[in-house]
Order: sequence, then structure tokens, then C-alpha cells
Amino acid sequence: MAEPRWLDDQEQRAWRAFIAAQRVVNGRIEQQLQRDAGMPHTYFEILVRLADADDGRLRMSELAVSTLGSRSRLSHAVNRLEKVGWVRREGIESDRRGQVAIITEEGRQKLKDTAPGHVETVRQAVFDALSPEQVDQLLDICATLTRHSGGTYDSAIWEPKASGTPAQ
Repeated sequence: MAEPRWLDDQEQRAWRAFIAAQRVVNGRIEQQLQRDAGMPHTYFEILVRLADADDGRLRMSELAVSTLGSRSRLSHAVNRLEKVGWVRREGIESDRRGQVAIITEEGRQKLKDTAPGHVETVRQAVFDALSPEQVDQLLDICATLTRHSGGTYDSAIWEPKASGTPAQ
């Protein structure tokens, strides 16, 4: 058995700072969304992905990839979003087992009503504390860590388009 590759002092401090920042930022965002919209961040992210998609619809498998969630967890979340009328599902004629999730007009309105408070919380929790250079570094670090994970993810949400601007 190989000897563990222990973290040195600087790596340990960086790791602990990363964990603390992640928890603080996620906690603030989660608290704001629950308070102002009555939904967890996961549900908000699903609505955003659907609103950004062509015709407001995505295959459930594509939605799972874009939200970095498991299919079973996503199915549960979409069930809840269906119950409140923000999303609906349809079968796919060419694939009897496949389904698409579609954002409803009520879901679009909820997103529109919720987005200003959410973006202000993101700005306060993250971007107000960073210089433009640090924002560039944050993007580079996060994209690198995600690519290095070897997992399935939708890099189109942060990778630049051919014109050099990030995808929306």
C-alpha cells in the first residue's frame, strides 16, 4: 500500500479556506433562496437551466448533467417543481423511456421574481470581495478543478464561446 500524500501546511490552509468559503457562500445563497422564494438552490438552478435552454426544455438526462445531479435526485426535484406548477414533463415520442422537463410560464415568473435577490446575494457573498483579477483566477481555478474531477459536467456554462465571451 502506497504512503498517503499528506497535505503540506500551505495546502492544508488552502483546503480549509476552500471548505469554509464554500460553506459560507452556499449557506448564504441557500438561506436567501429559502427566505425569498421558498425553494432550495437546487430548484433555482433547475429553473435557470430550463429557462436558458431552447424552448425552455431539456431532456432529463441533459438536465442531470447540467446540474451535476443524479437522475434520481433530479427526478425528485422535478416532481416537486411540477407540484408547484413551475415545471412540467412530457414524454419523447422517439424514446419511450425518455422525458423532457419544460419550464412553465409560472416557473419563468418565479425565476424572474427571484433572480434580483439571488444575484445580489451572489454579488455580496462572492464578487464584492474580489478584484477583477481575482474573479479571473476564481473562474480558472473552478474550471480546472471541475475538468480535473473526471466527472460529467456541462462546461458550456463557463467555457468561452468562439468569440471569447462566456456562454450564457
